[in-house]
Amino acid sequence: MKTYNTYIERNPQIMMGKPVIAGTRITVELIMRKFAGGYNLQQLLDAYPQLKPEQINAAFEYAADVIANEELNEAA
Repeated sequence: MKTYNTYIERNPQIMMGKPVIAGTRITVELIMRKFAGGYNLQQLLDAYPQLKPEQINAAFEYAADVIANEELNEAA
């Protein structure tokens, strides 16, 4: 079951339609890039105190689903 639907939204009027944490302008992309850059959960929560751990988990779940469902291009 996709639990991220409560926490992640897409709206063409917010951040050009990129997926964001609902009610914010914080994109899933930003969260992924912060973690890739070395942030841990506590640092992200400190930097964005309006976020809750379950929202960050939802961003990861959303990103994993996007990757799992993308079409793969076979190399020639």
